[in-house]
Amino acid sequence: MSQKVLVTNYNYSVTLEEYKAMTSQLAQAFADVPGCLWKIWLLDDEKKEAGAVYLFKDDESLQNFKASALVASVLSHPALSNFDLKERDILKDISEITRAPLA
Repeated sequence: MSQKVLVTNYNYSVTLEEYKAMTSQLAQAFADVPGCLWKIWLLDDEKKEAGAVYLFKDDESLQNFKASALVASVLSHPALSNFDLKERDILKDISEITRAPLA
């Protein structure tokens, strides 16, 4: 099984401080997702855009995550909108040359 990447983007409608408080409350829940090797949180406060890049150990872990209550709660949060979720395969050999943090 090969590793999978999920790239997410969305908008938020709260202040940066409120957004950081929301995400800090959820960080451990994301850290505990089975099969998720890491998550990088993304932010562009000027545009009120945020997102993440996730590395999953395999497609099954990614699909289970997308079907989880955690994802459902984020997708239905009233302060978040315009979600874009993209799944990607990895060019592992080339990524290793450029020091990608692959497990």
